Amino acid sequence: MHLVDITMFYAAEGGGVSTYLNAKAHWLARRSRVRHTIMSSNVETCDHAVPALVKIPSAGVPGFHGFRMPLSVEGPARLLESVGPDVVEAGDAGHCAWAALRMRKRYDIPAVAFYHSDLPRLVQPRLGRWIARGTCRYLANLYRQFDLVLAPSRIMVQQLDAIGVHGAVHQPLGIDSSVFRPQRRDDTLRDHLGLAPDARLLVYAGRFTPEKKLHVLIEAVRKLGDPYHLILVGGGGVLPFCDRVTHVPYRRDQRQLACLLASCDVLVHPGDCETFGLIVLEAMACGLPVVATNRGGVAELVDTETGILAEPNDVASLAGAIEAIYQRDLARMGHAARRKAVERYDWNEILPQVVGRYEALVGGYPYVGRGDIDEAIHEREGIRVAD
Repeated sequence: MHLVDITMFYAAEGGGVSTYLNAKAHWLARRSRVRHTIMSSNVETCDHAVPALVKIPSAGVPGFHGFRMPLSVEGPARLLESVGPDVVEAGDAGHCAWAALRMRKRYDIPAVAFYHSDLPRLVQPRLGRWIARGTCRYLANLYRQFDLVLAPSRIMVQQLDAIGVHGAVHQPLGIDSSVFRPQRRDDTLRDHLGLAPDARLLVYAGRFTPEKKLHVLIEAVRKLGDPYHLILVGGGGVLPFCDRVTHVPYRRDQRQLACLLASCDVLVHPGDCETFGLIVLEAMACGLPVVATNRGGVAELVDTETGILAEPNDVASLAGAIEAIYQRDLARMGHAARRKAVERYDWNEILPQVVGRYEALVGGYPYVGRGDIDEAIHEREGIRVAD
């Protein structure tokens, strides 16, 4: 079986989609006979760490945080034809998704969509309620045409159902628990930052974009005062200045990120529109309790044994949750967080589920093989295939 993942949201700078696709590529290369190709408009050079990357011609688009958009549907559709997939998974709702559906229609192969981004909720603050409603109608029209729609959290399954995409399947993402583990802790981090040994060290990692609500987190840290200090790992936007905040550039090396996470006390995630929140699981696997909001996919990952949930967009509530978690047994919560992340969300648990879904589709689908796709291409281009 040849699986092709196609998305504009794959990039060297990381993010949940990139982590998922890279983990899938490495897992399949070691444990499966499935051939795997990743197609993206954000592939700049051949990354030898990933088995097969194909670049889609693209252009930069303002407001997409550096992600590039394919120039047309035809371009990625032709690239898909050239590699002859048995199943295609689209990781965005743009040109790549329509290219996957074109392959489904032309060659009768199954198409899967993974709903990684809560588009209506991201659109509404920027463009208004009417545009958000139009986005819902667009998504319903698009995703109803796929054989299978996956969503990383139950709340996203419910939201898809509410806009008319019925039958979406809950499929969590995962983590590499051999990389993200408590043993990567560096006890000298406070010294490097010039902080007192008893400093309460908070950490956030991800993009610095409006929907992450980092201004709420920074204000909460400012409100808390001594001995709290926040490390922000990532980039992408200008944030309010606070002398209790240290900015650290994004760490592409997951081991470096794991070291930073494991060396802090608590992960704080103030966003309220996450479809999943992979960084939360990565921190939990490093033995960190979590303070997050009670809205969005992150809330499904955190329970009373592993963290505390605050009200979204509420500085006082977030500051109170941070203060409250330090009144609890952080070590015990960290052990519970690590156990939950490993037992439920390690990639060795998650990816067999994903591959099983592909196999069920391909096994029960009247798809055509590579030779039939080649013949169809030749016929359309007027080339006679020898008997």
